[in-house]
Amino acid sequence: MSGTPLKRPASVISREAGFTIPELISVMIVTVMFSGLIIFFAFQFWSSTATLSNDLETFVSRLTAGDRLRESINSSSGLINQNSITDANVGYPDPAYPSGGYWNPLHAAPATVTMGAAGTYTPVLYYKSPSIDTSGNIVLNGTQPYEDEFVLYLDGDTKQLRMRVLANSTAPANRAVTSCPASLASITCPNDRLVGDNISSVSLRYFSRSGNLIDYTSIIDPLTGDYIGPDMPSVEVVELTFYVYKKSTLHGGANTSNQNIIRIALRNK
Repeated sequence: MSGTPLKRPASVISREAGFTIPELISVMIVTVMFSGLIIFFAFQFWSSTATLSNDLETFVSRLTAGDRLRESINSSSGLINQNSITDANVGYPDPAYPSGGYWNPLHAAPATVTMGAAGTYTPVLYYKSPSIDTSGNIVLNGTQPYEDEFVLYLDGDTKQLRMRVLANSTAPANRAVTSCPASLASITCPNDRLVGDNISSVSLRYFSRSGNLIDYTSIIDPLTGDYIGPDMPSVEVVELTFYVYKKSTLHGGANTSNQNIIRIALRNK
């Protein structure tokens, strides 16, 4: 008996035969289908998450921009057509001053200012505000306050709305410090203040306190043909509409586009 080989049961031989080709193909097809579904739903989830992140970021950006401008412009003493405090780093110079130092004039006509190309600065609004000393008091020049000036502009490189501060150097103990573009910022000349990110354009309208629209182009000089309508010094309420746009960070995700409207009464007018 010891020399007789043992025979394996037929059922064991059948199990060791493995998958047939049709069975293998079926398993592969099912595996590929489920893998595809998993990958599809994963990309859908990532896309939705990226879109939600974009929406949240732009929502915070436009609300922050509104809060910062309300705080700054609301306490201002009025809008101006052009800076009177010279700026050593003018982003959009007035061609009437070859030596530089002054931003291009703006007028109170309803308009939309769009974001410029990379490397450009596009002015949006100029205004002035009483100088404040290091103790928090208004600095007076006799009975009138000294005044600092501010330039709102669109930065084509960063797609941001920024604020240039032009401090009045003659105001004693003035706590305001003149700011500079990022490339020239230093301890003595800090970076221009960030107002809002992902800004594509800003629309502006101007009103009197009673709600009448102010438009510099509404009156024309019959002799020269030039516009002589009410201008920036007459503005008592300014309306700004921020248009925010941000591309999706994930291929196939939805881009974000929204807007925010704010009206600001000039408290010191």
